[in-house]
Amino acid sequence: MQLRTAVSASLYTPSGQRKYLTAEERRRFLEAVHRCERPELGTLCLTLAYTGCRISEALALTRASVAIDSGFIAVRSLKKRSRTIVVREIPVPASLLNLLEMTHGVADGRPDAKLWTLSRSRAWHLVKGVMKQAGIAAGPHATPKGLRHGFGLHAIRSGVPLNLVQRWLGHARMETTAIYLQAMGHEEREIAARMWSEPLACPDRAIAGNAAAW
Repeated sequence: MQLRTAVSASLYTPSGQRKYLTAEERRRFLEAVHRCERPELGTLCLTLAYTGCRISEALALTRASVAIDSGFIAVRSLKKRSRTIVVREIPVPASLLNLLEMTHGVADGRPDAKLWTLSRSRAWHLVKGVMKQAGIAAGPHATPKGLRHGFGLHAIRSGVPLNLVQRWLGHARMETTAIYLQAMGHEEREIAARMWSEPLACPDRAIAGNAAAW
């Protein structure tokens, strides 16, 4: 019962498939984005990767959502059950802000104009296409939601406090954000490698002999 709860609680599907992009997959995705010949698709992919927002939240962004001088993107949380408007300010790299300005003319025109005029399904398929170009195998992880989970993991492994990750992702409960503590990071792999590099206490022949006795 406890195992079933843990599986459904997040980074893996009930059948054991991974839901998140690994650090290597995330790196390959970003490289593929920079090779993308469609500037507006590139800015959408980078916004998803650098904010961890949901694809519907990204498509709701307007020119006014981008605060170039302050260094953040203001994302309106769309999954809140109350009618209260909740906006979370997510810091992003200056390179992304500059691209948004160059591609979408953030400082010009109507501030309420949306950055992307794509439907959710079209945007979802376009992002999936970039993942395919990056050589990311098909699965639950190779989706915009996988990018969101990848952002959460990247933030935790970069030393960002859990409460900040919670705020940036727009989670109502800390327990939801804490799922990112489950995935094994580079440091854990190094520790495991040292553990298995220890010589065995008994030679292989003794192990074989014990196995035969069973």
